[in-house]
Amino acid sequence: MSSIIKAEKISKEYPLPKGILRVFEGLNFELERGDFVAIMGVSGVGKTTLLNLLGALDKPTRGKIFLDGEDILSKDEKALAEIRNRKIGFVFQFYHLLPEFTALENVSFPLMIGGVERKEAEKKALEVLSEVSLEEKAHIRPAKLSGGEQQRVAIARALVNEPRLLLADEPTGNLDWKTGQMILDLIQELHKKRDLSSVVVTHNEKVARFCHKVYLMESGDLKLLSSL
Repeated sequence: MSSIIKAEKISKEYPLPKGILRVFEGLNFELERGDFVAIMGVSGVGKTTLLNLLGALDKPTRGKIFLDGEDILSKDEKALAEIRNRKIGFVFQFYHLLPEFTALENVSFPLMIGGVERKEAEKKALEVLSEVSLEEKAHIRPAKLSGGEQQRVAIARALVNEPRLLLADEPTGNLDWKTGQMILDLIQELHKKRDLSSVVVTHNEKVARFCHKVYLMESGDLKLLSSL
């Protein structure tokens, strides 16, 4: 099975007034196509930092990252933005929906950024909102939606461009466990239906149980804990 994303000997450091904060050094990670992986670890260990590097939201201090065999670190910012828009879906703990726009408009934006006409973008967005059972609330703004509904809108937005890679950072961290389970069931269902390769960052063992493989990030390294 080929990998969709591969990180080779990546390091991430941040300069401090006195010295350097080294998050990790020489880290390797490979996500095979179709895998559903959890990366666990305590807060502050570097899970989100790794996810941001894999998603081309940030660059490592050293090392290489390949997406679909392409060295993404060799790309300029415009090319990276296009890669993020077309190939990667992001889901965050705090949704990051635009409050002044409706659910439909929020989901449409990635398509319009990619050059799709508004009418066609909204048609496609409505189809994806239907997949997450929110078509009836398409014209409602985020403030009038529950936390679980807002996260479903965020998932629809992440998938509207039909990416093959889904990166989720604590997707249930802002929800009660019952609602969180529903979100995880939905992600699991869409992972299979859309033939995704997915990485979920979490500190919660109950969340990790939904995934095929579980890694532990500790002391700047990744250790495989379990694999189905």
